[in-house]
Amino acid sequence: MTTPLRLVLSAALLLPLLGVSPTAAGTARFHPCPDVGPDVECTEIQVPLDYSDPFGPHLQLAISRVRATGTPAEHRGTLVVNPGGPGGSGLAYAATKRAKMPESVRRSYDVVGFDPRGVGRSSPVDCGPLGGLFAHPGPDPLHDPARLPRLRAMASDCRRHAGALFAHVGTTDAVRDLDRVRRALGEPRLDFLGVSYGSYLGAAYAAQFPGQVGRMVLDSVVSPDRWHDFDVQQAVAMLDQREVLFGWIAEHPSLGLGSTPAAVREHYERARAALAEHPARGTFGPREFDHLVYRALSRTERWEPFARALADYATRGDAAGLAPELPETDVPARNYEAALRTVKCADSPRPSPAEVVDSVRALRARDPLPILTGLEAAGCAFWPPPREPARLGSPAMPPVLLVQADHDPTTPYEGARRMQRRLPGSRMVTLLDGYSHGVFASQRNRCADDAVAAYLLRGALPAHDLACPGPGLPPG
Repeated sequence: MTTPLRLVLSAALLLPLLGVSPTAAGTARFHPCPDVGPDVECTEIQVPLDYSDPFGPHLQLAISRVRATGTPAEHRGTLVVNPGGPGGSGLAYAATKRAKMPESVRRSYDVVGFDPRGVGRSSPVDCGPLGGLFAHPGPDPLHDPARLPRLRAMASDCRRHAGALFAHVGTTDAVRDLDRVRRALGEPRLDFLGVSYGSYLGAAYAAQFPGQVGRMVLDSVVSPDRWHDFDVQQAVAMLDQREVLFGWIAEHPSLGLGSTPAAVREHYERARAALAEHPARGTFGPREFDHLVYRALSRTERWEPFARALADYATRGDAAGLAPELPETDVPARNYEAALRTVKCADSPRPSPAEVVDSVRALRARDPLPILTGLEAAGCAFWPPPREPARLGSPAMPPVLLVQADHDPTTPYEGARRMQRRLPGSRMVTLLDGYSHGVFASQRNRCADDAVAAYLLRGALPAHDLACPGPGLPPG
């Protein structure tokens, strides 16, 4: 059994024995890291593999920072950011997300990113072949008689390859790590921006450390439901979004896929069926096609490139734009997929195999061509029961700010509202006619960005939930 931990460092083991905390307040010492990004500083801290055994093995947690550019009088402290996932790396994100923030926020906050445990440079988890997930072309998700055996193999591969990390990569432990980050930065409270899964991480932090919650922005909010239930809700929203996409393409007949939604769908169905018969590049079949569609549906700026690539393939057999080189062969992508499943299966009660089958049947009854790409928690049916399911929100926490697009298919609006009810007194900024995932410092919406900036800089929550006019569908 392999153990890709980078965790049994003698210094990390000696520090607790000597009575010295490796994350005492203000102990972080940063150094330049140009490989992460210009003007980015990095550091590492040690955190327990198992918080019930603080004197046992430790993990390395990688942290990045971009300094505020304003005067000392403008400085508000440190804003810790998380890009989501689960499995998203936050090191470079500190710089890329900061670059899109309002200038007032960039001047006032040091922006800090980190790789959560099991991700990137923080003791990355390895699940090996993950039941054949990285073999291409994969089986058609809609016609896969070996679905349950494949999911069982995923769980087996993770248990075999992840070693000691298998039982200790989940949101509950990541929250404890996040509080160690806060302490190492010397901050009395955590000011935090969490996007997508980062919103779930923030809500879980508030459950464990309500007294340390500072100004917290949760953007594109995950529901508080079981992960498998959330995945199914997302799959339904993706079907609704795909119908909107077909209608939008039909309104732009110059894209070459017809002038009615039915005509567009016919091209879509024929292309998918053709890829099942003859995978493009020999590796790009219906499973890979569904993954591409899933990504396209999450951001409207991807709609036109997808439509043109689909038209090239549907009308001329040219797959150059439709079938890119598959990134799953990259180490970061393999780590992402491993961390994604390991965290989800650690966080909430698992579905039964029968529930997994019934969910797929229900989605196919809704539409004969559902997009099953996001059903990652289905594999949790064969995982051990979670040791510490994530808790979300607390009556003792202060009100925080949520931001949500009303037609976001990746984190559906109704689930975001359910999460809001777990966070007492919190306010939501809703981007009306918003069809993309991610709002603050992402869609360049002045109303939403100003509301978030006012909260971060002055602690000013809206008196009531706020609705901002959104961008609508792309012009095409």
